[in-house]
Amino acid sequence: MEKPIFDFGMNTTRRHFLSKLSLGVGSAALGSLLIPDLFKGGGGEPDVNELMAGLPHFAPKAKRVIYLFQNGAPSQLDLFDYKPMLNKMHGQDLPESIRGGQRLTGMTANQAKFPLAGSIFNFKQHGKSGAWMSELLPHMAGIADDLCIIKTLNTEAINHDPALTFFQTGAQVGNRPSFGAWLSYGLGSENQNLPGFCVLLSRGKGNGQGVYSKLWTNGFLDSVHQGVQFSSGENPVLYLNDPDGMDRTQRRKMLDNLAELNQGTFNDFGDPEITAKVQQYEMAFRMQTAVPEITDMSKEPESIVKMYGPECLVPGTYAANCLLARKLSEQGVRFVQLYHQGWDSHGGLPTEIKGQCMDVDQASAALVTDLKQRGLLDETLVIWGGEFGRTNYCQGTLTKDNYGRDHHPRAFTVWMAGGGVKPGIVYGETDEFGYNIVKDPVHVHDFHATILNQLGLDHEKLVYKHQGRRYRLTDVAGKLVKGIIA
Repeated sequence: MEKPIFDFGMNTTRRHFLSKLSLGVGSAALGSLLIPDLFKGGGGEPDVNELMAGLPHFAPKAKRVIYLFQNGAPSQLDLFDYKPMLNKMHGQDLPESIRGGQRLTGMTANQAKFPLAGSIFNFKQHGKSGAWMSELLPHMAGIADDLCIIKTLNTEAINHDPALTFFQTGAQVGNRPSFGAWLSYGLGSENQNLPGFCVLLSRGKGNGQGVYSKLWTNGFLDSVHQGVQFSSGENPVLYLNDPDGMDRTQRRKMLDNLAELNQGTFNDFGDPEITAKVQQYEMAFRMQTAVPEITDMSKEPESIVKMYGPECLVPGTYAANCLLARKLSEQGVRFVQLYHQGWDSHGGLPTEIKGQCMDVDQASAALVTDLKQRGLLDETLVIWGGEFGRTNYCQGTLTKDNYGRDHHPRAFTVWMAGGGVKPGIVYGETDEFGYNIVKDPVHVHDFHATILNQLGLDHEKLVYKHQGRRYRLTDVAGKLVKGIIA
């Protein structure tokens, strides 16, 4: 049998591929249109980075993720994890047998006592599952049968920065690819006119922990996988518009000339980041048309505005970002990350949490309902939760109607909806003090592995080799939480 002129096996490197076909940057751009994300990776040797991206490992149950991250850590004991024992023992010291010498933050480690603080808010059961929810969340309670409530998330990180970074990147240190970047790398984009990973920010009425670009970084992946931050200003994406005096035809010609210059540099050095930059320029050019249309809320019907609440028409609010997240997801954006700041209630929690819930309750429930009525919920995984939970004991002075709560990484609550997770269930159980897990723990790595599974990705196979080591979102851990998978 005659040997083929070109033999492109799975171990063919990108450099070998380009040299064989004499591809330039222009041809590479054409290839990326035919097979999105064909030229990913950054090695010169055959390794895991050269495997074809843009294809799931198995049939996915979800295509996209909308992550409603509640930055600062909501108190699960005042929202989801009803513990009447805390009210019964209000003011009494947390038994040492329950705390068991577990790690505390520097803010409460030196307290002489750890007085238990029962929630001042009323709880009722909702839905077929009988899920307990606080009076602060009437709209979420109304969609209880759509929610998969996990009460046993746990993490090692006890302070905000490492805990937040851990949830977003799978590691407590920086310079690791964020969750959205991993999905962009693994699955590519569904819409060539919009980024595969978008980030939306809002600030609540409570004390906030800051967010920063390392939370949506591409890390050591190609820069095309970095999250694109939308702003609430006049220009939703900064530096997207053409300079004054330049029309679209001139812009197109400039980009073509720039690609030609980059072609020469690429030929000299073979640096894949050059190709990534060309792809980013082309994406920005296409976004000039797509972004203004998708961020225009004026065409939304009155019924949608009523569903999300009037603040959905105010750019930069949580409600507006939830509506924008639906529109982005509907247009095929793979991962939409919302950050809502203001949940860090070390003191004055009852007042602060009321304001936060007023911000997020209606819009969060509306997003799930909106996706469901459009037939999109089954293929969109919605996640709601923070970086850890809150202690059952009071930080600072405890009164009958006022208290604060410190960080509690040992057990806290998140919920998920759609995307092939079981609706209308409560998974996991904490002890009567809400301090320790007694049934079905879910570590952050397990959480990540399960989300990837719903998107058709095996967390042990979504790997990138960097500086001689194979990295993945779940590091060297993680197991599927099969009890929540439909």
